[in-house]
Amino acid sequence: MGYAQAGTNSLMGDTQDRFLTLLVTQLQNQDPLNPMDNAQVTSQIAQLSTVNGINQLNTTLLALSGQMDVSQSMQAAGLIGKEVLVPGSKISLGGETGEKVSTPFGIDFISPATKATVTILDSTGTAVRQLELGPQPAGIVSMQWDGKGDGGVELVNGAYTVKVAASDADGNPVSSGALMYGKVGSVAYSSSGLQLDLGLAGKFSLLDIRKIM
Repeated sequence: MGYAQAGTNSLMGDTQDRFLTLLVTQLQNQDPLNPMDNAQVTSQIAQLSTVNGINQLNTTLLALSGQMDVSQSMQAAGLIGKEVLVPGSKISLGGETGEKVSTPFGIDFISPATKATVTILDSTGTAVRQLELGPQPAGIVSMQWDGKGDGGVELVNGAYTVKVAASDADGNPVSSGALMYGKVGSVAYSSSGLQLDLGLAGKFSLLDIRKIM
C-alpha cells in the first residue's frame, strides 16, 4: 500500500471515529424535552457517507493517475528513434553528401480550407519560396520542400522557417499551423512532466506530437 493511500485510509478512519464520538455525545447530552429526531440523525450519517465517498474517490483517482503515468512512460519509451511532427516552423536544408535535402514538415488545418499558401523564409526572414495549395480538409498534411526558391533557384544549405496562411471559400482566415520534424532521441522526466528530446528541434511533451512518421 502506498503512502498516499495509507494516509487517505488513516484520515478516513479518523473522520469516522470523530463523527461517531460526536454523535454519541450529542445523543447522551440531548435535551429530553427536545430530543434529536430521526431526520437529524439521518442527515448527519449522510454527511459522513458523503465524506467517506469522497475519500474513496480520491483514493481511486490516485490509483488511476499512477496507472496513467506508467502507461504514458511506456508509450513515450516506445517512441525513441521515431520521426515525428510537432508544432514549430523550423526546417533545415542540407545533407551529409551535400545534396539538397530538406527536413520534412507539415501543416495542421484546424478546419477545411479552400486556399492555403505556404511560404519558406530564409534566416533573415526573407521569403524565398511560395507554395500554393489547393483545397485542404481539416487535419495534417505532410510536406517536403525541394530546396529551391521561386523560379527554380538553388538555395544554400542552412536553416529556414515555414509560414502558412489559409482561408475558406468566403476569404475568411482558417486556423492552421506549421509542424516541424524531429527524431525522438530520449525520454526524461522534468519539473514540467514527461519530456521527449528531439535533438535540435528541442524538448516537447508527449501531447505535442501531431504525427508519427
